[in-house]
Amino acid sequence: MFDIAWQELLVVGIVALIVVGPKELPGLLRTIGKYVGAIKLQANEFRAQFDEAMRESELDQLRKDVTKMKEEAEGTFRSVEQSVDTEIGSLRRELDDTAHGLDSAKGMADAHDANGLPFPGESPSLPSPAPSAAAGAAAVAAAAAAAPPASRVTAKIEA
Repeated sequence: MFDIAWQELLVVGIVALIVVGPKELPGLLRTIGKYVGAIKLQANEFRAQFDEAMRESELDQLRKDVTKMKEEAEGTFRSVEQSVDTEIGSLRRELDDTAHGLDSAKGMADAHDANGLPFPGESPSLPSPAPSAAAGAAAVAAAAAAAPPASRVTAKIEA
């Protein structure tokens, strides 16, 4: 702020020595030092208060930003929840319509699946298949019949 060179300080010191005198110069310098120290203390205190006010201002701004982000996130979650609820509702309606269509088609004797086979339990003459131990054994037997005999497999491995 003030640009004082050593030459200027030397001139001020010589003038002070001539005006005040050598006897009272140390007391004058001590008094000047006390006042300069008090001014520095006040400046540091003011700077600390100013810094604290700036931090509080920054914290208030940060608090506002966090609140704004929270509100935006809540709004986004609400909109996602509404869209999911809408989609679930439309899927439920589609499933209900499909179930209602199947119930109405159940009474028809000529209802068939994509392979041309009648739906299980639709024809009164055909019983619906029920899982049982005999059905499991029949499946194992069919799989064994479809597999190549073990002697052929070992013969191929040995060759």
